Amino acid sequence: MDHKDTYKTITTPSKEVLFKDKNSKFFGFSFPVTNEEEVKQIIDQLKKRHHSARHWCYAWQIGTETIRYRSNDDGEPSNSAGQPIYGQIQSFDVTNILIVVVRYFGGVKLGVGGLINAYRTSAQLALENSNIIEKTINIDFIIIFEYKDMNKVMRIIKEHNLNITKQELELNCKIHISVRKKLADKIKPIFSPLYEIKIERLD
Repeated sequence: MDHKDTYKTITTPSKEVLFKDKNSKFFGFSFPVTNEEEVKQIIDQLKKRHHSARHWCYAWQIGTETIRYRSNDDGEPSNSAGQPIYGQIQSFDVTNILIVVVRYFGGVKLGVGGLINAYRTSAQLALENSNIIEKTINIDFIIIFEYKDMNKVMRIIKEHNLNITKQELELNCKIHISVRKKLADKIKPIFSPLYEIKIERLD
């Protein structure tokens, strides 16, 4: 069973980086993303900001356990831009990230090998200028119980130092907790002595 419960990502966009080759300019950017809608918005903004550029090539990866990714050559020769960018995402082992390389054509063709090197290097520079952090993969649970059992439930939460993310404390109470993936199997057993409460894993 795979108990890896951490992943690497970035929390803020990188500074703009620049790579030049034969008068062509390649501006590299990295952004934290969690869905494709964010990807689309960021690329639209970059196209407005760099409206006189020739290509806006990119790659993204989203997810921690189920991974989704895409790369786009945006008119450059097939696999000369998007794949080299995605290769750097894999090399740095980061996820929930978008890397865009904006190219201003300098009048001299670089050839496929030159393009691969330029897009790969620009993506690498963007990642080297990013603040990469490690986060834990967490599993969420909801604990449902009557108000009279509040003290018992809270005692277990305190004893095990569990992280409460949300609570609704009325006649019927609900507390949401978030725990590291590798501890998830232990959660139901620690609450099992309180047979009147209900605990559900939220996937």
